[in-house]
Amino acid sequence: MKLFFSEYKSDYANYIFPYAIWAVPEPKEKPSDIFARGFLPNSRFLDRFYMCRQVRIDLGKFELSSENRRILRKGKAFEYTLVDRADFNYTPVWRAFCKTYADKKFGANVMSNDRLYGLFSAPIVSHVLLFRDQEKDKDVGLVMLYLEPEKMGFYYYSFYDLDYFKQSLGMIMMTTAVTLLKERNFEHIYLGSCYSRNAMYKTQFAGAEFFNGFRWSDDLQELKFLINRDAGVVEKHLLESEDFIQKYYPTGIATTEKKSFFNISIE
Repeated sequence: MKLFFSEYKSDYANYIFPYAIWAVPEPKEKPSDIFARGFLPNSRFLDRFYMCRQVRIDLGKFELSSENRRILRKGKAFEYTLVDRADFNYTPVWRAFCKTYADKKFGANVMSNDRLYGLFSAPIVSHVLLFRDQEKDKDVGLVMLYLEPEKMGFYYYSFYDLDYFKQSLGMIMMTTAVTLLKERNFEHIYLGSCYSRNAMYKTQFAGAEFFNGFRWSDDLQELKFLINRDAGVVEKHLLESEDFIQKYYPTGIATTEKKSFFNISIE
């Protein structure tokens, strides 16, 4: 992959010069190769990615917890079907369904009909996971997925009937997706970014780990440290923070460097 560094606002007083790191796949690389190095797509065509603090589940370590089982029991009334995107009929009814959810969840017209259609017709959505209320005989939710069997899955966007919010339908959908990919022998499922405590629900699966800029960490106390740090005044780069190094990498930065899988040689 080729890396690009897009400059963001500087903090000259504290010598903080931030860059957003973008990755562009090279011809022989698959999206799974880019995901594994800490990047998420910022193009629906999977031709550009950005590095961020994100969560994935190592499905080799995943087993249902008592909480996961409780969530799935709440979802017994829902049946689910995984279909190829090409076999999914994005009808006007589904379009209105997704638009209604998006307007309520993200804000009016943040996600337009054209954008929704563009997502369903782009490479970033390879499959759709559909949920239906069997008792009421109606569709209640869908998840956009990108799958590379048996390598990885990306839980992209979900849309559901918000009348089922109190029944934890959103969590039922995510838990179902994690369990389904485990059953199908996938290695990882990527659940998106995690920059606030509100996003910590993504870590309630055994095998949860997050990308911290140089490695995948399964230390959720480290993740909480970073979230709390974001909420305060930041005057140093993370790896200049003695508090962070002493808590999580006490053998020092030299050892920390060895944990990184980025190794660029100058020719």
